[in-house]
Amino acid sequence: MNGYLITAGILSFAIGLIHSVFGESLIFRRLRATGIIPTNGGAVLREAQVRILWASWHLVTVFGWCIAAMLIWLALPTSKAVAQLAIAHTISVSMLASSLLVLVGTKGRHPGWIGLLVVAMLTAIGLYVS
Repeated sequence: MNGYLITAGILSFAIGLIHSVFGESLIFRRLRATGIIPTNGGAVLREAQVRILWASWHLVTVFGWCIAAMLIWLALPTSKAVAQLAIAHTISVSMLASSLLVLVGTKGRHPGWIGLLVVAMLTAIGLYVS
């Protein structure tokens, strides 16, 4: 079993959970009049825009959990070597790109870039350590 990939997978799951919980409590709580889906964008956003923002926010969590599951699967000794390499490279590059996007987009103010960078690094290291 590959400890680096397991750790990267667990961290990816935790990042997704934190992302959704904090998003709900810090952002969407203020935009929610009633029900589960926020609809109140004030004078700036229309209801449809708030709804897609909410859905997109949580879609990031779903994708993160999917990557977490793949990382944990890749850590298992029964994974095929070629598939493992291709998937792990894809995950590592996508996490690095996501980290850079958050870093540049928020001028380093959103700490999510750090977690994404750590997942990218652990995944890259896990490719070469068995």
